[in-house]
Amino acid sequence: MTENSTIRFSYRVSDADQTRHLGEELAHHLRAGDLIMLRGGLGAGKTTLTQGIGRGLGVRGTVASPTFIVARVHPSLVGGPDLIHADAYRIRDLDDLETLDLDSTIGQAVTVVEWGEGKTEAMSDSRLEIEVRREEGGEASLDGGVVDLESMDDGQRIITFTPYSSRWDGVFDELAPELKTSVE
Repeated sequence: MTENSTIRFSYRVSDADQTRHLGEELAHHLRAGDLIMLRGGLGAGKTTLTQGIGRGLGVRGTVASPTFIVARVHPSLVGGPDLIHADAYRIRDLDDLETLDLDSTIGQAVTVVEWGEGKTEAMSDSRLEIEVRREEGGEASLDGGVVDLESMDDGQRIITFTPYSSRWDGVFDELAPELKTSVE
């Protein structure tokens, strides 16, 4: 695969449990140094997918949205890589991102960055971009800066993986075949 990957693998999930399952299955293929960039609308399921990754990696602590913390480190309980879960929503550019010092730990952990598009690509030539998209209903709405959870459903999502570099070759051959919808 090249830097400008055109290969995509898509999966359809019907609820949060399937989203976590897909993340957990992905975790079995992850290793220290992997960079995952998540994108999707507010309430799409980025953190839910990361919860599954954390469960699959066997890390300590509850994986929750790092919005106000910016980055959380979840140490491995099973001797595998730690999970660094970061939120780049409030990060303006690469200079701001550098203040988190993620590049110094990227080789020792699996790093998952939400809202990293346009900000994290320079961190590694080898990365996995994942888009989580609600099939119906779009984004969750904001009411005075607060997510309106009442109007959110657990509905279907399309989760599309775009791998960059040969590191990801073969990973999607066996990943949750029951949820796979297409390879583009």
